[in-house]
Amino acid sequence: MIYFISDAHLGSRLVKDPRAHEKKLVDWLETVKSDATAIYLLGDMFDFWFEYHSVVPKGYVRFLGKLAELTDAGIEIHFFIGNHDIWTFGYLEKEIGLIIHRKAFTVRLGNKNFFLAHGDGLHAEERGFEILRKIFHSSLAQKLFSIVPSRWGQEFGYNWSMKNREKILHVESKFLGEENENLVIFAKKYLLSNNVDFLIFGHRHIALDLELKDQKRIVILGDFVGIFSYGVYDGENFHLEYFEKPIVTYFNTKPYYFPLGKL
Repeated sequence: MIYFISDAHLGSRLVKDPRAHEKKLVDWLETVKSDATAIYLLGDMFDFWFEYHSVVPKGYVRFLGKLAELTDAGIEIHFFIGNHDIWTFGYLEKEIGLIIHRKAFTVRLGNKNFFLAHGDGLHAEERGFEILRKIFHSSLAQKLFSIVPSRWGQEFGYNWSMKNREKILHVESKFLGEENENLVIFAKKYLLSNNVDFLIFGHRHIALDLELKDQKRIVILGDFVGIFSYGVYDGENFHLEYFEKPIVTYFNTKPYYFPLGKL
């Protein structure tokens, strides 16, 4: 089995019980490890992550330890940077054994072609977000930020993330329709000149499985903050599951509760 998950936002100050949140994610990894051949983490697994030369963010010991256990056991774990955890500079690769992806990635799994990405920056978003994204991806900005004492840098990062999330929570949980969802617009354009069967994204915090032209599908994985959804692929079939009862998801633009996954 191949598993896909995104947007856990570990460390978010909007999560009431960070330890329980992390433990739930670790429990999910424990559940899938028996049959997983690969796990794709499609971005924003951390609410903020910046590696200094000899310092990494405090916490996440249980999560990182479980990932290391799985990679040591031979399970491939792919980590896509999101728009909250861009700044990994070697620790996750060398110490944990993750395979890092900084850009969208196309891969053949089983008998299907997959286009995988976190989802930010693929289609025009708000001007302010685009400017911030360019700054955050700038090597100069990253070098300047590394000069900031780690305690101050972490405090700034988590506070910025919390304020940003508070502003958009009212939008994140709503499906905006095919004509207004940036990732759906991108997927339709991409399929005009590229042959893939699935386009899998995180970023939007909605669980969506939408069939497009010629049985191609776009899947938005939801999140592991309030929806607790993830993707499963057995080599032929792909479907969304839930680690606990979902709030609401969408299928072919209509609200639909998927069957419960592992509880």
